[in-house]
Amino acid sequence: MNASLIRELRDISGAGMMDCKKALEENDNDIKKASEWLREKGIAKAAKKADRIAAEGLSTVKVDGNKAVILEINCETDFVAKNEKFQKFVNDVADTILSSNAKTMEEALELSCDAGKLSDYVTNMTATIGEKISFRRFALVSKADDEHFGAYIHMGGKISVLSIIKGASEAVAKDVSMHAAAMRPEYVRKDQVPAEQVEKEKKILTEQAISEGKPANIAEKMVMGRISKYYKEICLEEQDFVKDNGVTVAKYVSNNGGQIIDVIRYEVGEGMEKRQENFAEEVAAQMKGE
Repeated sequence: MNASLIRELRDISGAGMMDCKKALEENDNDIKKASEWLREKGIAKAAKKADRIAAEGLSTVKVDGNKAVILEINCETDFVAKNEKFQKFVNDVADTILSSNAKTMEEALELSCDAGKLSDYVTNMTATIGEKISFRRFALVSKADDEHFGAYIHMGGKISVLSIIKGASEAVAKDVSMHAAAMRPEYVRKDQVPAEQVEKEKKILTEQAISEGKPANIAEKMVMGRISKYYKEICLEEQDFVKDNGVTVAKYVSNNGGQIIDVIRYEVGEGMEKRQENFAEEVAAQMKGE
């Protein structure tokens, strides 16, 4: 295979090296036919959108017996997130993963579906819908018979939460998920908070106390009190339960004979650069067929 031909086709189409290699093989190294082949497959169109920002989209949770999946798939605009084709795509991906044992994104993208591989389905949706589609993350979880899943989807898929509770009931597990959706905990329990994060917070709080003119011994006591408050802000178990501020989430669960095993919370686009809308540029791009 001529490497210069592959490079030239990549420059023309924006497609990946392996896609270009396959296109040339399928078309007897005819670069024009290979370029058309890529366009027909939707690969060239999808590749041109690869560097665009996709921070909208949907998250979802699905449960089947003792298995559950939570995932997030992104697109560029909220308009597409409400599109029936995109919503069906998200559900299809969730069903495909739920019926598998995939542990990594690489394994998930190799799973078989009606479109071939899941990776092909993502590429095809990018070409069909006309926006960059990105399968961002997922977690496939199993539970024991004495454990319960709490599945909760908020705002039509903007936030999804999956909790696993030992004992108690499915209703309690769902209450925990609803709480997590509202209060955005970063961790389930205190021992999950990295030591360096706690030390950094202690340093900031100590400097604040000293700047307030407090003596060192008083400042130390103030810092310990404020660290406890910090844990209540970022740790699920330490937070006051939204349905009853008289107890923490951990206490609410234990009062119902349960224990929190894990909670996974996905909020669409969290931590991602957001797309800056420019409707004039958007219309111009559509008119050019980009």
